[in-house]
Amino acid sequence: MTTPGSDSPTLDFYWGSGSPYAWRAMLALELKGLTYGSHLLEFSKKEHRSEKMLALNPRGKVPVLVHGETVMYESVAIMAYLDRAFSEPPLFGTTAAETGLVWRLVSEHDGYLAPLGLRLARPIFMGKVEENREDIDAAIEELNKELGQLNTRLVSSPWLAGERVSAADVFFWVSLQQVIRAAGKPSAKDLNLGVDPLSERYPELAEWSERFGALPGVDRTWPPHWT
Repeated sequence: MTTPGSDSPTLDFYWGSGSPYAWRAMLALELKGLTYGSHLLEFSKKEHRSEKMLALNPRGKVPVLVHGETVMYESVAIMAYLDRAFSEPPLFGTTAAETGLVWRLVSEHDGYLAPLGLRLARPIFMGKVEENREDIDAAIEELNKELGQLNTRLVSSPWLAGERVSAADVFFWVSLQQVIRAAGKPSAKDLNLGVDPLSERYPELAEWSERFGALPGVDRTWPPHWT
């Protein structure tokens, strides 16, 4: 990891296990090779809503990044801040075209894939599959259309926005891991989410997922309660 100069302000990162938003921001820190203070908060103890954390983020949510006098929250804002503060490697592109493409993909993720993932994962994790079965089946169909488009995109390039990893890969990879985890739950055994195993239906997407997972530092970001 890269350590800022001795006269540079320190980085402190507050997060919670299983939060996809915290995961994204932590991945940005790791992909940039930054040294930071890692502060894991326990949701069960409401540590994210402590007096200290509410002073940093009045919404009482994670992630929160503190860099010297700067306090940043909301995962996209943190990632954009890090990209400006520590330019290498760039996660949001270096040209107008690259930046526009990355943000378009991030917008597509938030507008389409992410809501579908929530419609699937939430009832699966909460054991409420049967009462939501009709909506889950509809979400599965829509999800696989999105995954098919991603798979096609990855036929011609190693990363979603081209020849190097970007914020778009971070967003889609985190969401994909959550869907894969949901597919492995007992309550999902009668569902065909199309991701178990991923390689059978979406070989390019599976290779991309493995390639991203093998990047330096990514192994340090997995939610502790998952492992």
